[in-house]
Amino acid sequence: MSHHTTRAAAVRSTSAFVPRPTRRALGALVAAPGLLSLAACGGSGTGGGSGDPSVLRVVDYYNTPADDVVIQETLETVASEVGMTISREKIPGDQLIQKVLQMSSSKTLPDLLMLDNPDLQEIASSGALVPLEDFGIDTSGFQPEILDAGTYEGKVYGLAPTVNTIALFYNTAMLAEAGLEPPTTWDELTSAAKALTHDDVYGIAFSAIATYEGTWQFLPFMWSNGGDETDIATPEVAGAAQLWADLVEDGSASQGVVNWGQGDVIDQFKAGKAAMAVNGPWNIVGLQNDAPDLEWEVAIIPVPAEGEDSVAPLGGEVWTIPQTGDGEKQQQAAEVLQKFVSPENQLRMGTARNTIPADAEAAQTFAADHPELATFVEQVSTARSRTGKLGTQWPATAKAIYTAYQQVLVDGVDPETAFSDAAASLG
Repeated sequence: MSHHTTRAAAVRSTSAFVPRPTRRALGALVAAPGLLSLAACGGSGTGGGSGDPSVLRVVDYYNTPADDVVIQETLETVASEVGMTISREKIPGDQLIQKVLQMSSSKTLPDLLMLDNPDLQEIASSGALVPLEDFGIDTSGFQPEILDAGTYEGKVYGLAPTVNTIALFYNTAMLAEAGLEPPTTWDELTSAAKALTHDDVYGIAFSAIATYEGTWQFLPFMWSNGGDETDIATPEVAGAAQLWADLVEDGSASQGVVNWGQGDVIDQFKAGKAAMAVNGPWNIVGLQNDAPDLEWEVAIIPVPAEGEDSVAPLGGEVWTIPQTGDGEKQQQAAEVLQKFVSPENQLRMGTARNTIPADAEAAQTFAADHPELATFVEQVSTARSRTGKLGTQWPATAKAIYTAYQQVLVDGVDPETAFSDAAASLG
């Protein structure tokens, strides 16, 4: 939140996975404009990689066991199949983008680079990456929306072997006791949340924090209501903020949502202090380990009216080939990447990480094998890339969105006024 911190530099919860909104603060690139300029001048002679012809240098930010182990094992296996070994460097998520720009300017880019998907456009626009088609990588089978997350100016620069999104966790015992079914519409959501609220239990918990993570949680409500990031000064966008405001105002959601990251939200759910919670599959392992007696299921995020599509943001990381200037090494990296994202490896990594395979057929197999994740497979099928429409302008809009809903929830500003002001700030 993500991504992913996304995460405002902190969003990784105690579980293995984070949203995935973007992993850095908006200022990360602003703080280094010179680096971006240098990266843009890199051209085909950017340099980097590993000095050893048989070693591929890899950079990513995976550092938790569920992520780290399966990524390491899979990379080692596919590299050995093409006669290579890997040298892997793990950089903290909130430092990765600035580090990548530094590597680009100093001509020390790795042979394979993982990026949180909302960051791809900015790095691709700097000239630091090569289009995957240049090395004949086959992207057939990948769901179009997932390819969009790795696309810049019509060319695919990154592939996500697995992805994630968010859905609605609910306490089955609490709903059963209240005689309720999982809500599917906004009306059902508001009435269920109110009915489930009592004593020290809130009906619903979500993250409305002033970071990209909060924007990530707002998007399903904004998009499903017909709102669009290309124009946030619309009644549809304001309507999504009004839903959140109504839930807080009537006590169905805690006022603390304005300060909660997604890890805080799932902690409320684990503790039985929230009957429903908007969250992602990366927290399933934590739920199973930390609250083994908790009875829960997952439902699609409710929509304004019955029969409409629930549109959530697409999270996950994409793997790219940097512009090192070493054509032979880049071709070897491409062979490794092609094997790394095979459907078989997607299923393997998805199982280990509770993430959803990007290949459409593999995703259906995954849903059948992992019924506890089937809802997320369904939610991913209508999910959207955050940068698909705005490209490099997404971070500024994401900030405008969270600034606006915070004004609504904290200061009581009318949603239409808050989002009109936010749109005006974008110019």
